[in-house]
Amino acid sequence: MPRTKVLLTVITYPLPSRSYDELVCTAGMLEDGSWIRIYPVPLKFYSGFKRDGKTKTFKYTWITLELSKREDDFRPESYSPNNYNFSDIEIGDTVEPKSNWLKRKEICLKNVWFDLQALIESSKAPTNTSLAVFKPSKITQFSWTETEREWKDTWKAIRQQGSLFEDVDPEIKIKKLPYKFYYHFEDENGKGSKMMIEDWEIGQLFWKCLDKANGDEKMALQKVKEKYDDDFLKNKDIHLFLGTTKQFHQKRAKNPFVIIGVFYPKKESQLSLF
Repeated sequence: MPRTKVLLTVITYPLPSRSYDELVCTAGMLEDGSWIRIYPVPLKFYSGFKRDGKTKTFKYTWITLELSKREDDFRPESYSPNNYNFSDIEIGDTVEPKSNWLKRKEICLKNVWFDLQALIESSKAPTNTSLAVFKPSKITQFSWTETEREWKDTWKAIRQQGSLFEDVDPEIKIKKLPYKFYYHFEDENGKGSKMMIEDWEIGQLFWKCLDKANGDEKMALQKVKEKYDDDFLKNKDIHLFLGTTKQFHQKRAKNPFVIIGVFYPKKESQLSLF
């Protein structure tokens, strides 16, 4: 595959339940609006990049690099960087959220799903769709469950060996999230679903709220909930970036998708259409 231009829209939080090389996953849009998944990527990718003396995130930034289709992954969107350390990366413009995310909408909302079952059917062979933008008709709840508080021993061993973690700056600590977060929602047919949120932003929000709550996890969780209930659900026009993990997609799970990102411009009143 020649050098490819990608608008990164997804950076997931590392999960020890993922397969080794999927531990860190990014995804984005090509210029025609089609999806592409890039993995593995080094954890230093989370530190962003410097521009004009400021640190900027890679999300909604165009990058150009050499990619190759993963022969070990049946999902059509899955590619790997030819240079694992991203030494050949060219960092382009960032698509800013001006005019209520207008430019981002033009790129990201070219193909939106509203029927979840139809999307699940598309994830089956021969199509094997594994990345999509989905618009729920209604989000009914935000919830969480407690999970392991430490990285599993296998991942601790991987960290000691280097590999995915070898280029991480000392200041960058990827802490294990002690909770899993979920959206409960309905599609256009009223079909209800509960999906885990793997987005990097949800993890960062939790740690930020925990810091403000002086380490009180119950208070931090309530602050996260308030952010989603009082801000996102009331004020944002939410679309969900959905993706499959290779493991569950390959097993043909009843629903192989999880939420890998949230697209959230402000809701627009009908008056703004005239």
